[in-house]
Formats: sequence, structure tokens, C-alpha cells
Amino acid sequence: MDIYLNGRMLGPDDAQVAVTDAGLQHAVGLFETFQAYHGTAFRLDAHLARLADSAHALGLAASLNPAPLAEAVRQTIKHNKIDRARLRLTLTAGTLSLLKGDDSAAPQVRQTVAVVPSEPTRFAEGYFEKGISVVVHGPGANPFDETAGRKTLNYWERLRSLRRAATVGAGEAIWLNVTNHLASGAVSNVMLVKDGTLLTPFARGEEVKGALAAPVLPGITRAAVLECAQTLGVEVVRRMLTVEDLLEADEVMLTNSGWGVLPVTKIEKHTVGAGVAGKLTTQLRADYLALVERETSASS
Repeated sequence: MDIYLNGRMLGPDDAQVAVTDAGLQHAVGLFETFQAYHGTAFRLDAHLARLADSAHALGLAASLNPAPLAEAVRQTIKHNKIDRARLRLTLTAGTLSLLKGDDSAAPQVRQTVAVVPSEPTRFAEGYFEKGISVVVHGPGANPFDETAGRKTLNYWERLRSLRRAATVGAGEAIWLNVTNHLASGAVSNVMLVKDGTLLTPFARGEEVKGALAAPVLPGITRAAVLECAQTLGVEVVRRMLTVEDLLEADEVMLTNSGWGVLPVTKIEKHTVGAGVAGKLTTQLRADYLALVERETSASS
């Protein structure tokens, strides 16, 4: 499939960025990964709003108009005649030197914008019945890091934790923050079920007033799943969670745009519940998929 790069649709071999791009040189950039169904990107506005918020907060752009980015995504989908795909939108600071001290003499910023479509990862249904095992990683998530809880290009440590998890046959690494409370998965958000209540760590923007910023990404899929839970009448509690909470949970699930809702049935040597996907996890996965279908089919 062709790639959108700075206003042009190019073949994969022709879509190139300069070696001086700040994204390559210093990992100065942001990205969003989302799924297209029926030729429509699911909750694209929410993804772009999150990206614009991070761009402003981290100084990548004083203000960011999401409309041209949304048009770039739609152009990519239309050009490639996409029905179902995974898409990644990347925004970098371009070739602007970030070391120049005189802002008045700085050149006009021209960010690099790329939209890369690819085939979605296909998961066997058994994957969502048997669940996966996870390992505990950390402490790694730091509330004093302004980039924590945002999708910056600096994903090296997260990918390293995933690789370490894979060496012991695990599918995800559960990150702890610097106080040893639960943060998230390396590439996902985490939720627990205890006595019928759905528990999840605070995400950035959900903190108690006056508290440090939560180093947890406010996941778009996470938000959709929490909506589904509330529609079911399930009590949802956002709070600081411990490893003990994780081990004592009746059910554990992970959310991201790729797999939607994924059950965790083993935490290192500890078996979660009955060792298979729990009742609420299974229900929330079905409701989430139904929500995606309703919203994207209505837009197509």
C-alpha cells in the first residue's frame, strides 16, 4: 500500500525522510496508531485530539490543527481503497534544528507528516479465549517525565521490555511506576475486575487534583471499553493500583487499538481466575467490537 508523506502518496520504496529529521536524530515526534474498518478510521478525532494535546504540551507545535491530519488519513484510505487496515500517523519536528537559541531567527517549522497503512494483525479466536501470560516490569513509568503518558517516538525501553517478556513466552510486560504502582502494559492499558468492579490506573488527565501527572497513556480503546462497561452498569473505578491488586484480581485485561480487549490469564507463575477469559472480559470484548462496528459502518 502507498504511504502519505508530506502531501504526496508514495510507494514504500519512495517514501523517505531526511537523515537530518529531528524524529530520526533525536526522537522528537509523536505518533498515533489506529484501525480502519469499512474504510473509516475508528475514533480518529479522539486520536488526533490526543496528538494535538501532546504536541502543544511538549512544544512540538504551539497549536496544531487536526483537520489537515484527518484529511491526510482519509486521503490514504481512499487512495489505497482500504476497507480494513492498521494505520500509523507520525508527526515529527522535521529538519528544524532544536539547538538554536534565537527563536526570532529560527526558520519556519515544517513538520514531517507520514501516514503508513498496513495489514491488520490477525488473531485467532482462541487467543481471546485462553488469554496470554504477562511479566511485571519496572519501576519504569516516571510521573516526573513530561513525555510519560504520551505517544512519543521514544519507544525503545517499551520494546525492550516486550522483547524480555517474549523470551519467557509472555505476550506483554506490565509496567510499574516509580512508586511500584501499576501503570500500564508496554503497549496497552490494563484493567482489573474484582468483585464485579472494573479497576484501572489513573491515566494522564485523570489524576486527583494537585497530584503528579499520571505516566499512563489515556488510551482511546481504553476509553471506549470503559464506556461499554458503564453502559452495562458495571462500576468503574480509577485509582492507584498495586501488584497485590493485580494478583488478587478475578480478571485482568489489556486494551489497545490492535487487539481491542485481550484477557490475561497468567501473571508470571500466577494463574488469574480459572485460567481462561473471564465473563466480564468476554462481554466487554464483544461489546467493544459491536461499538466499533456501529460507529464505522455508520460512517462508511
